[in-house]
Amino acid sequence: MTKYTILLIAFLVSSISLAQTTILDKENKNPVSYATISFGNGNGIFADDEGTFIFTKKLYADIDTLYISALGYENFKIATTNLSKQIELTPFQDALDEVLLNYFPKGKSKTETLKPTVHDDYYKCWLPTIESEIAVYFKNDNPSKPKKINTLLLPIKVEAKDWSKRKTKTSNKIPFSTLFRVQFYKNNNGLPGDVLTYDKIVFRVTEASESIFEVNVTNNDIFMPKDGLFVSLQVLGYTDKAGKLLPNKKYREVKTSKGIVKISTTFRPLLPFTDKIKTPKTFVKRVFLNDNQWVLFDKKNIEDSNLLKAGLNNYAIGLGLQVFKEQE
Repeated sequence: MTKYTILLIAFLVSSISLAQTTILDKENKNPVSYATISFGNGNGIFADDEGTFIFTKKLYADIDTLYISALGYENFKIATTNLSKQIELTPFQDALDEVLLNYFPKGKSKTETLKPTVHDDYYKCWLPTIESEIAVYFKNDNPSKPKKINTLLLPIKVEAKDWSKRKTKTSNKIPFSTLFRVQFYKNNNGLPGDVLTYDKIVFRVTEASESIFEVNVTNNDIFMPKDGLFVSLQVLGYTDKAGKLLPNKKYREVKTSKGIVKISTTFRPLLPFTDKIKTPKTFVKRVFLNDNQWVLFDKKNIEDSNLLKAGLNNYAIGLGLQVFKEQE
């Protein structure tokens, strides 16, 4: 290795180090994991598990303001010219206690499974991007029986569309490692409302994962409200082998006759959608838009969707439930 190569590596490492910003809780100085950093134009990035993100003008030359948000904290706005190595978010004082009040039933219980729907058709799958969060509604068919959610059963497709042309028995799968976040929402008049827990629930999917990915949420103590709940899924980005979120650019720029267009990066695994469930119960929202609103995934709200044109209107998550005896 020449001295010029060593100097170049040192320069790159130094540049990245200078570009790092860490988001902290203003009261306890703990890192705020997986905070959302919006650019104000529909694009953005996420902080990692240590509250750190990387922003440079070389990567995002046209961005002059960052809008930072996280569950349980007041929103924060800062000009990129004023960006420092640390940002402190102010926590809401009363929100956590209000949201985390749960009823813990006693006595006998049994397990029930709401089965997911999975298939292997590339053309019938949602292509995850960090700009979109999808949520699935679960109705509480018997509110008199307390139900604790122990497991999420998530249908996934790990391979790209050209995998069928490969010799699956002799070829290695293309490696990847993607980090997702799960959130639970109350039912607010048919739309996702307040969160049910501020726990950071994340999981990593790789090319070796099964077609139904199980997420254990037993210790998060999520109980089904009387009017049901929403389970959401959001991709955070690719990770290294240790599961650390990578600061790679989340979109590519394409020159067109109308100027530069930003195309969102799509991530594996894909999420199989189904036409087996006739009642629409899947909702979507844009993560990096201010005052973003949830909308039902249907033709009235979503234009030019190949999934909807094919009658594929739902992402069929499954649940593993612990069902207790009826309340007296």
